[in-house]
Amino acid sequence: MKYAILEYINYIKIEKNLSNNTINSYQFDLTQYSDHLSKKHGLNEPENIKKEHIREYLGTLRNNNYADRSIARKITAIKNFHNYLLKEKLTNIDPSQDIATPKLRKKLPKVLSIEEVDKLLNFPLTTAFDHRNRAMIELLYGTGIRVSELINLKITDFNQEMAVIRCFGKGKKERIIPLNDIALKMVIDYIEIYRPSLLKGYFTDSIFLNNHGKQMTRQGFFLILKQIAKQQNITTDFSPHTLRHSFATHLLSGGADLRSIQELLGHSDISTTQIYTHISNQQLKNNYQDFHPRSKENK
Repeated sequence: MKYAILEYINYIKIEKNLSNNTINSYQFDLTQYSDHLSKKHGLNEPENIKKEHIREYLGTLRNNNYADRSIARKITAIKNFHNYLLKEKLTNIDPSQDIATPKLRKKLPKVLSIEEVDKLLNFPLTTAFDHRNRAMIELLYGTGIRVSELINLKITDFNQEMAVIRCFGKGKKERIIPLNDIALKMVIDYIEIYRPSLLKGYFTDSIFLNNHGKQMTRQGFFLILKQIAKQQNITTDFSPHTLRHSFATHLLSGGADLRSIQELLGHSDISTTQIYTHISNQQLKNNYQDFHPRSKENK
């Protein structure tokens, strides 16, 4: 079983060109699945797995209070794995074929208000690290890129004359994103004035460096963002990805069209981008409830 999983992981890595995060999730979910079947049923070969074994495994997850969203993700990994084995003629039957994925309610992503973003960005700039942090947050909110795309930016991905950055999203898909004036100035100042002092003798073409002169990590940036939010007395719980959601929502609220936002975010399907119309509609409804004189009885 473990060999079959390894073959499948190599397949999605090379043939499907999926992101590292997706590959790691598949590997974790399938290893957990394999370990359970081995310990509980003595199953070590995929051709011996039956539908009943998969159902029992999913029941165990529910009994252990796994969320529907987590279970749905694991079902997707299991179904794709067995479908691969059948296509490659490594098994004669797909036992996951009739396993249904639970229907999930789409959760509206959390966003910061424009006032909260302004507050987040209005921290004092006294050190090189402050200028680095401000440039990173300005880029996240000003371009809507993912934090993984942010930390992987290279010096050659920044074009000062054209005021754009180049990044590579899911499936290594390249896109060019314009920079607003504030983000452009912050990145130029950071690269030209403050970045050299952070190099610590290392040679790297990564734009954003940590305290050791190496490429910033996702975890490192998340900690920095939490510290700045606390320092700025922002009580809303949010993550770096919240800035991406805020970017899209604020653009849409300002009148940008959905197709343009889709291109900027790098969504392959516009249905993914349409979630932001629901956020704008919800905000409109909230504003109506809060401010219309006849929205509430006895108001």
